[in-house]
Parts: sequence; structure tokens; C-alpha cells
Amino acid sequence: MLSIVALLVVAAADVGTAPIPLDADPAVRGLVEQALKSSPEIGRAEATAKAEGERAPQVGSLPDPTLTLGIQNDGFNGIQIGTMETSYWQVMLTQPIPWPGKLSAREAAARSQASVAGGETARLRLTTTADVERAYVDLLLVRGQIALLGKLEVLWREAEVIARARYEVGQVSQSDLLRAQLERTRLQQRRVALEGEERTRLQALNRLRVHPLDEPVPTPRPLSTFTDPVLRAVDEAVADAERRSPDLAIAALSVQSADRRLDSAKKDWFPDFAVTAGVMPRGQIEPMWTVQLGITLPVWGATKQSKGVEESQSRREADLRSEESVRLQVRLRAQERRTLLASALQTLDIYRGGILVQSDATIRSTMSQYQVGKVTFPSVLEVLRGLVGDEGGYLDALAAAQKLAIADREVSLAPPDGIGSGSGGSMPGAASVSTAGRPAGGSPQPAAVPAATGSTSSGM
Repeated sequence: MLSIVALLVVAAADVGTAPIPLDADPAVRGLVEQALKSSPEIGRAEATAKAEGERAPQVGSLPDPTLTLGIQNDGFNGIQIGTMETSYWQVMLTQPIPWPGKLSAREAAARSQASVAGGETARLRLTTTADVERAYVDLLLVRGQIALLGKLEVLWREAEVIARARYEVGQVSQSDLLRAQLERTRLQQRRVALEGEERTRLQALNRLRVHPLDEPVPTPRPLSTFTDPVLRAVDEAVADAERRSPDLAIAALSVQSADRRLDSAKKDWFPDFAVTAGVMPRGQIEPMWTVQLGITLPVWGATKQSKGVEESQSRREADLRSEESVRLQVRLRAQERRTLLASALQTLDIYRGGILVQSDATIRSTMSQYQVGKVTFPSVLEVLRGLVGDEGGYLDALAAAQKLAIADREVSLAPPDGIGSGSGGSMPGAASVSTAGRPAGGSPQPAAVPAATGSTSSGM
């Protein structure tokens, strides 16, 4: 009988290369590059950031001058220009001039706001990268379940051969043979369910990279051939999250932008000027000219400028509190992910060092004992159910560990997903993957494909 551990070794050998981190896989990096290049969400964010950047030179420029054309005439009996001293054409130009420092303060506030928009673009790029990696892990997970289904088909085929041989010599009843055939048929039913889920995972991944939804995506490496994420010290993980977090950077930039707006609001107390120059041609009479200086009077400052300052101060206080909140959340999520990753890595060690080996030994022993009549067919069903729980739980734990590492690279603020219990929760065909929940920075994953009724009692 073919050993389950041997099957795992053969699967790993088929890759032909040493284990590498998930984010270093050329296949994953290629998919990420395609998504970053084609994503309409990133394109929209970049266009928005560019638009915000174009506002700065606008608000930092002088107001447009006003050209005034007119005529002043004595009486209504005819044009008196050239004959009456008080009759003339009028050409005047008025240029508003804000108080020194107002324009630069407004421009600084606009540039600060543009930097906030740039930070939002950086956040979206990280989230898109993480969404692609999560979608790839989901695809690997369901394909791993399909591969597990293939192993089960081999084992059930062997069980059917044994049951047939014993039935033909009268050692067991026909029900053992029929049950083995029934389980093989149910595996076909579950394969249909898993293949349907595989298509939904593929479509989700292709949507992220803006490709035809059903375009094939090769996965040359199975999930088990990627290196486990590195577990860092708590202080290191938290400090790295604070340093790389786009959300925290955006919050800090928002505070800086609020400072610039407050500075600009304070300068609104100072008056603005308006310089006017004009000439009045009077025909044959010597022309007249004028130069005027206007000044605004902040007589409504109690309800205008002072309220503007108070508004800016309150908004700055809100941004400060927001930055503090984001910082606390970044620290919390970093520690949560580290705690869950430590648990996931310990779980993987238990699977590799004990459960998978023991499960393999149990299957081989039970099948051999059934062949010689020392155990009944229900014992065979039980150990194969255990195989589903053990192998499926191992796949869940692998996916959970990789998704925690993805969320850590994303510096996600979403609550991290935990790891599956590994006790039958990953039954092939049930599509109840514990790690396929809400992505850390994106939309929910496709709904799982339910198992066909009655599959729980199939002996899987």
C-alpha cells in the first residue's frame, strides 16, 4: 500500500526545487505585478493623488486681476468726451493681493493634503498585493484538497480490491464491497464540488489582475513546499508594523495637514489688499489717471475668522486622536498576528512530527489487518475519516500560517483569521476552509461550495 508520507514526498519532489517563501515565488510575483499594473482601483487612487497635487499651485497663486471698462458722460444729448472735462472713457485694472504669507500657507496646506492622498495610494498597493497573495493561497488550498481527494481515491480503490477478494472467498459479506464502491462514487461527487470551488478561486484571482475570469493560472508549487513564515520577537514585529504601516503614515500626514490648515486659518485674520490703477482718456482734453489701494476689514471676525480657527483646531485635535487610535490598532494587530502565527507554527510541527506519520501508520496497519480479517470494515471507514481530518487540517494550518504572514506584510488593520482545528473541518468537497474568510484589506472571498448531502457519513 502506498504510504501517505510517501505521497507527500513524491509531491514535493515533483517541484524539483528547494522551499522558498511565498512572496519570493516567481509565479506569485508575476501575478502581483500584473495586478498592480492593471488594477483600476490603483489607477483611480493615483489619478486622485495627482489631482490633489495640482491644487497646490492653484491656491498658491494670486487671484486673477479684474479689468474694468466704462464711460462717463455729461448729459444724454450726445457723447461729450473731448468737450466736457468730466466726460471720459475709463480703463481700470484691479489686482487683489492677500496678506504676505497667506498664499504660501494655503499652498502648504494643499500640498499636505496631496501627501495624504499619496499615502492612500500606497495603502491600496499593499492591499492589492496582499489580496493577490491571499487569492493564490486559496487556489493552492483547494487544489491541495483535490490532490488529497486523489490520494483517497487510491486508498478506496485498494480497499475495494481487498473487500472483493475477501468476499469472493466468503470471508465478508457483500455489504463491505458495496460500501467500498459507494465511497468511491461519493468521492466523484466531492470532486465536482471541489472543482467548482476551484473555478471560483481562479475567477477571484483573475479579477484582481484584470484578466479573463476563466484564464488558467498554473500553480507549480503545492502549498506544502513554501517555507514557514518567520516568527519574530514581539518588539521587533510591533516596531516593524509601526514603521511600515501606510495607515499610520496617513494618520501622521493628516495631522501635518491639519497643522497647515490651522496656520492658514490664523492668517485669515490679517486683511487683504486690492491695488487699482486706471486711466480716463478725455479726447482733446488731457487724460486723467487714478491709483487706489483697498483693504479688507475683518469686522465680522468674531463669527468668521475666529470660528475658522476654532474649526481647524478641533479638526487637528480629531486627527491627533485618530493617529493615536491607529497606532494602538497597528500594535494590537501586530501582536495578534504574531500570537496566532506562533500557534500555527506549533500546529504544523505537531502535524509533521506526529499526526501525519501516525495517521499513515494507522491506515497501513488497519488496511493490513482488514485484509487478514482482524478488523471490520467500519474500522477502515474510521481511519479514512481520520485521514481527511489530519491531511485537511494540515492544509488549513499551512494556509493559515501563510495568510498571517501576508497580513503582516500588508500591515493590515483587520482582525486576523485563526487556524482551523484540524479535526475534520477540511473534508474534501465540504469547502469549509477556516482560513478563507474576509481578506485583511479587501472584499470577502467567494462563498464556499457546500458539500453534497450525506457526505459526512461517507467514511471520509
